[in-house]
Amino acid sequence: MKFEEKTIDIIKRTNDVKSFRFRRPEGFDYKPGQYILVSLEVEGKVITKAFSLSSSPTEKDHIEFTKKLTGHPFSNVLDNMKIGDSAVISGPFGKMTFEGEYAKVALLSGGIGITPMISICRYCTDLHLDADIVLIYSNKTENDLAFREELDEMMHNNNNNLKVVYTLTRASESWTGCRERICENMVIREIPDYRERHFLICGPPEMVRSMEEMLALMNIPKDMVKKEALAGY
Repeated sequence: MKFEEKTIDIIKRTNDVKSFRFRRPEGFDYKPGQYILVSLEVEGKVITKAFSLSSSPTEKDHIEFTKKLTGHPFSNVLDNMKIGDSAVISGPFGKMTFEGEYAKVALLSGGIGITPMISICRYCTDLHLDADIVLIYSNKTENDLAFREELDEMMHNNNNNLKVVYTLTRASESWTGCRERICENMVIREIPDYRERHFLICGPPEMVRSMEEMLALMNIPKDMVKKEALAGY
């Protein structure tokens, strides 16, 4: 499906991350974890980029994607967008989805790779699904934690079916949580029943490759792993 819509809301998530909301057209159906293509005019040319949807299919009035603002031309056009500005959107695409079909899942996310995971967690929370979800969310500093309030609220509302582990690689002295990259020891410690879970991975390509290699060494079958690498975000 391809359509043009105007922004109805722009939400600042961190100093360099914004969410862009558009009216959800009638008939636009998608699964939590899927992505869209967004086309904008950039320096006189139409440029198209892929973005995971950070909204959930349970949110009927809007769709949302979230972007880390990197200072590149496409990113700058988004950063300067105002409510009422339009974009051409097509989709949905992607197979890294979850609708409750597995009893237990583990979500491994780095940086802006949190976007499809937010969609999945929101979907499962809104529908009160019984799926047992553990999300490990890696960033550099506290200021890079997009969606933290939303995730904490979902943990509170999800009847103990959602556990979120925040880990920071450049944390301040006051940080009391994990201070390491996602690794085998962390997975074993935070997800002791990891052998019973399907894994979904999203983040920069290098991080996704590293997670795939780690899970292979942990003897997680390939058919129990889904991934989405966010190149050039």
